[in-house]
Amino acid sequence: PSSPGQSVYLQLFLPTPFPEANNTMSTGSPHYINQNIQSVKSNQGVASAATSSVKTSIVENTGKPITSSCLTQSSDSFLHEGMQYGGYVNNQASSSATPLSSSSDDEEEEDEDEEAAIDSSSTTSSASPVLNNYDTLEGDGYPEACSATSSPPPISSVPQTSKVSKSFGCGYPPLQPGYQNMTPLLPSPAMQPSNSGYNSGFSQYPQVYPTMNQLSASLGGLGIQQPENLRPMNLIQERNILPIAPVSPPLPNLNSDLKKLNCSPDSFRCTLTNIPQTQALLNKAKLPLGLLLHPFRDLTQLPVITSSTIVRCRSCRTYINPFVSFIDQRRWKCNLCYRVNDVPEEFMYNPLTRSYGEPHKRPEVQNSTVEFIASSDYMLRPPQPAVYLFVFDVSHNAIEAGYLEVVCQSLLENLDKLPGDTRTKIGFITFDSTVQFYNLQEGLSQPQMLIVSEIDDVFLPMPDCLLVNLHESKELIKDLLNALPNMFTYTRETHSALGPALQAAFKLMSPTGGRVTVFQTQLPSVGTGYLQSREDPNQRSSTKVVQHLGPATDFYKKLALDCSGQQTAVDLFLLSSQYSDLASLACMSKYSAGCVYYYPSFHHIHNPVQTEKLQKDLKRYFTRKIGFEAVMRIRCTKGLSIHTFHGNFFVRSTDLLSLANVNPDAGFAVQMSIEENLTDTSLVCFQTALLYTSSKGERRIRVHTLCLPVVTSLMDVYAGADVQAILCLLANMAVDRSVSSSLSDARDALTNAVVDSLSAYMSTASNLQQSSLIAPYSLRLFPLYILALFKQKAFRTGTSTRLDDRIYAMCQIKSQPLVHLMKIIYPSLYRIDKLTDEGAI
Repeated sequence: PSSPGQSVYLQLFLPTPFPEANNTMSTGSPHYINQNIQSVKSNQGVASAATSSVKTSIVENTGKPITSSCLTQSSDSFLHEGMQYGGYVNNQASSSATPLSSSSDDEEEEDEDEEAAIDSSSTTSSASPVLNNYDTLEGDGYPEACSATSSPPPISSVPQTSKVSKSFGCGYPPLQPGYQNMTPLLPSPAMQPSNSGYNSGFSQYPQVYPTMNQLSASLGGLGIQQPENLRPMNLIQERNILPIAPVSPPLPNLNSDLKKLNCSPDSFRCTLTNIPQTQALLNKAKLPLGLLLHPFRDLTQLPVITSSTIVRCRSCRTYINPFVSFIDQRRWKCNLCYRVNDVPEEFMYNPLTRSYGEPHKRPEVQNSTVEFIASSDYMLRPPQPAVYLFVFDVSHNAIEAGYLEVVCQSLLENLDKLPGDTRTKIGFITFDSTVQFYNLQEGLSQPQMLIVSEIDDVFLPMPDCLLVNLHESKELIKDLLNALPNMFTYTRETHSALGPALQAAFKLMSPTGGRVTVFQTQLPSVGTGYLQSREDPNQRSSTKVVQHLGPATDFYKKLALDCSGQQTAVDLFLLSSQYSDLASLACMSKYSAGCVYYYPSFHHIHNPVQTEKLQKDLKRYFTRKIGFEAVMRIRCTKGLSIHTFHGNFFVRSTDLLSLANVNPDAGFAVQMSIEENLTDTSLVCFQTALLYTSSKGERRIRVHTLCLPVVTSLMDVYAGADVQAILCLLANMAVDRSVSSSLSDARDALTNAVVDSLSAYMSTASNLQQSSLIAPYSLRLFPLYILALFKQKAFRTGTSTRLDDRIYAMCQIKSQPLVHLMKIIYPSLYRIDKLTDEGAI
């Protein structure tokens, strides 16, 4: 700005898949259109029938305990265990510490045909539990060498403004953020890395087949980093610290061909793009080692492999990828465990070029992100149909809020867009102090309501008629959705039996699995799982102790584990004007791989902003793709290990996550450590495999692979630090620390993380001015980002913050992908006083 007062800035919280922002959209989704929701009255009535109570017991699946590794008080202990963060263990749902030693499953190195074989014990009837044998199907990981993958940034240095607008905007044209005006710091030609003479092993394939050691050596040259990343910055004296373009992760120091082959940072991202050779070097840097994953995100281009042969390492079960080495045309060496494998005959043929004898040109070896169509060997049972169950709160408080009209209208508009095929099933449950079911069987003239008043031992009155085929009963479904908003208009029932309704939903979904969508507007007050208010409004502005960040009961956690065992995920929509104990209710989504949406002070008339946000969230929610019966395994080069996961899931084994549902808006984080010195290689690789059933009934495997260099210099470690990935990993760890210890401990640990890393850098560079605050260029925004994190509802103190608001902010941190989380923590600013017609929002 030329002078004070002339510039006006508008802070836009760009939309995310969670309702903290006013609008939501993910990459590739259509632009949202505001729609006026009108009440639709139905002339058809709904018949009621009271049923008697029959005692049945809930089948409980005992889940494997999930532990969490959280932040420690000081930065030294904050950097002591594993990646040297996280020595504290608790039983939180959303993050889970994995054992450093491999389980017996991992020690059994079986052949592929044996792993794919279906044991007779895994065959289930329609009513029997789904056995957890996906370890065998997907294949074990390399013993004590489990990791995730990260990815390099875009190669182009030009700001990708339009891409950012497409990913997060709701119909907004591209608009460059208002970064500080400063001259770009361009390195001179003399300062460019001198690796132009590098010859890629891949470019020579028809003539030369390099070994893994040769490939690893050719990817070295790691002593020379981008000069800008090595430049120290005085954070006290320099005024132009803010970036002139959107921040991109640092480029791994690899050959340009391999950079193009590497996984996109939007899917996989590592906190350090230069991996320290030893744990001692990592400890000295005082930086966390971990990965940020967005494995199921929407992609505009995705190679789909339909080959009947899925080529994998016979030892560690790694999928063939661009970073393996071909010893000759008949043998390839695994890039994770270094075992030599035979090339199958079918793999010699390239379907794209229709040529034979060029396995290195196959799509699996030319793309770091691929999706395989899995055969029946990867199934424990035939693919189940997409099943959607909606559970509505219809108490007096819910009717007053008016959310039913918004939800039912949105579902009517998107009924034909629900992911699925001709087998798709749908069902509805409503509840107040009783639980109501709806018979929508084809042939009925109108929907039939079945009321179960015995909530202490809820049962299913007509199990075969409550989930119906969407296409066969579509007219009855539409009649029910049109009638629901007016059916309970005059209710005076103020109680909420959420627990019994969830138990009924679990029983109904157990045979097939699927997705349960719960709408709740108040604190559950009757039946199993009832809760009492724990919030003290006088403590909302406390600067000392913030209490009740953990659940008040383990009922919802246990129920979620049962749901996860039956391949059922629970998504929660909380629309409440009063305290509802989200810390307890969110457990049913955390442990079942569901998601949480929160709308404080929702009212369809008095709060139009929340109403509009709900409409847009629902459109995205109803129409986005979904994966069922999913498991995700993370593998990495021998010497690295995983010790903690963050996200919504259930940990089934050392490196295997159980995801009853997976959606494109879900993010995960992984903490890692270096167990063995990486002295025998110049590269490390990470691979994640997501095995899931699509809404069309196809069993698919999405694979991401990342390759990063290994360095021996501390300055190279700092040069490759990805400050945004570091921030998001620390935020996940701080949430766990807040729950397991205290909010003040988490804030202190975050402060120490910044202080210790910058102190370590300054002590390493002895020629720097010690009386000032010096940071490597890659970490110049670290203090700023941590300060922004302190101002978030999850961690702020001294400002009035409702307990449910704080818990929801923590839920977002634990489940959002990095690209969305950064927009919440550090939103972009846009100058609005000089907008042109071309650049207007």
